[in-house]
Amino acid sequence: MDWGIELWDQFDEIERHTQWGLDLMEKYVKFVKERTEIEQAYAKQLRNLVKKYLPKRNTREDPESKFCQYQAFLQVVKELNDFAGQREVVAENLTTRICVELSKHAQELKQERKSHFQEGRRAQQQLENCFKQLENSKRKFERDCREAEKAMLVAEKLDQDLNATKADVEKAKQQANLRSHMAEESKNEYASFLQKFNRDQSQFYFLEMPQIFNKLQEMDERRTVQLKEGYGIFSETEQQVMPIIGKCLDGMKAAADSVNEKNDSQVLIELHKSGFERPGDVDFEDFSQPINRTSSDSSLGTPRGTLDGRLDPRLLGKNKGKRWLFSKKNKLPPPPLSPVISAPPPSSSATNGPPSPKFTQDPLSYCLNEINKTVKPRIASFRSLKRGPVITEDFSHLPPEQRRKKLQQKIEERNRELQKEIDQRDALNKMKDVYQKTPQMGDPASLEPKISETLSNIEKLRLEIQKYESWLAEAESRMLSNRPDNTLRYSRHLDHATTLNNNGSHEKGSPDATHSDDSQDALNQPIYTEFDEDFEEDLASPIGTCVAMYQFEGSSEGTISMTEGEELSLMEEDKGDGWTRVRRSKGGEGYVPTSYLRVTLN
Repeated sequence: MDWGIELWDQFDEIERHTQWGLDLMEKYVKFVKERTEIEQAYAKQLRNLVKKYLPKRNTREDPESKFCQYQAFLQVVKELNDFAGQREVVAENLTTRICVELSKHAQELKQERKSHFQEGRRAQQQLENCFKQLENSKRKFERDCREAEKAMLVAEKLDQDLNATKADVEKAKQQANLRSHMAEESKNEYASFLQKFNRDQSQFYFLEMPQIFNKLQEMDERRTVQLKEGYGIFSETEQQVMPIIGKCLDGMKAAADSVNEKNDSQVLIELHKSGFERPGDVDFEDFSQPINRTSSDSSLGTPRGTLDGRLDPRLLGKNKGKRWLFSKKNKLPPPPLSPVISAPPPSSSATNGPPSPKFTQDPLSYCLNEINKTVKPRIASFRSLKRGPVITEDFSHLPPEQRRKKLQQKIEERNRELQKEIDQRDALNKMKDVYQKTPQMGDPASLEPKISETLSNIEKLRLEIQKYESWLAEAESRMLSNRPDNTLRYSRHLDHATTLNNNGSHEKGSPDATHSDDSQDALNQPIYTEFDEDFEEDLASPIGTCVAMYQFEGSSEGTISMTEGEELSLMEEDKGDGWTRVRRSKGGEGYVPTSYLRVTLN
């Protein structure tokens, strides 16, 4: 199946077919190039999309970053960024392995094809020239033969003519002999050219052109193989990134599976739990007292408080103070300029009925003072919403629960910094001992400034820890002191609801007596002492889990090795240097690259 044998007379078709093959290769290169442009544009749009939705600052400080649904969203966006990277890899591989390579081969094949056809045309031209020489010798031989025959006829005619002279006859015979000799020479020349042409033609059709056609066939088959490989690379390039794309999609699915609605609800509670008590019931204000001084049998005539009808300063302070925090309508009246704190004698209340306005001002003044003491930071924080929050060092501008958590966080941060400084001090002391034992390694005195600085930092951190611990103890003691009233009010609310459900009215006992009993029980409620234990955190316990997406060889000091797919315990988050501290299940703790992990926080 050689072109030189089967297509010996199809020079033009072979030329047309080889040109078509090169055009097809260039068309495929153009097709792949446009595909790479589409991939690059797609990857660029995905990158822009990721850049648009990824936070532009560190998300650790954002409250919403603690929600697993937001973490899952960020993980999906990051996986999409990796997916865009794989599209860029596809475009790059298609460009280098197909466009560049096939374009290079196409140029080489064009030059090779051109040289082969030039060689074939030269052989063709030589054969045509040989054929022209053969035709010329043939026409000359034919002409000489006709001239010789004509000269022979003229000589014979003169020889038979009686009037012709002998000289004319001899001359005619000489002319006929000359023509015959010239015809003989032309015949020999024609025979020579014919033999040469037949030899050249045989070499042209059986040797030269078959070799050229076979070279063109080999070139075209080589081009076909290269095009075939290009077709295969087109799909192989996509298949090579499929495992990583599959991991990206698996990461998106894992991010979706990690969303826990209950966990987010708990996170919202932890972020925004203020620690304040619920507002109490609004007391009845009897404006008919100046008109009717007689004792009323109705329970509405006696404000809720103590048994003798006076307001309980603690309840009034708490109830009206808390309502003031959440409502602008229920504002307390301004405090009196000179509040009277002395209490009236018990007999005055019994003889005169409801307390006089003078005595109702006393607990109110006391309540206003208590509100100014306990609620003032909270009010300041509300009023500063438009002007910007007033942040204090002890976080007193925060609600009690948030203040306690912030102080605990600061203590943990300072403890970590303190541990680092202590480790550095121990390392410097060891280095100093080594220098003292081996002076050629270094001067021990050169370490003294660094050791002094480290000791100063340790002392400073310890003082800060003590300061934060004292503020934390104050915040927790204040929360513990408020907890019994809150528990009492919640229990009383349940009891009151139960009474309404059972009896349908308030006729079962006096509200004053009931409230007095509840107040007395509230004073006897035990204070919970396990508050610290509920929120105590173990510094050595993992803060989350992570899965190794790639293999890592921990060759440097402080790092550990991990295999792809290995599950690890997260001990410390990335501090911005690109390394995360983890612990292996088989033991061993160290740092690994953060980009190699898929992290899930507890």
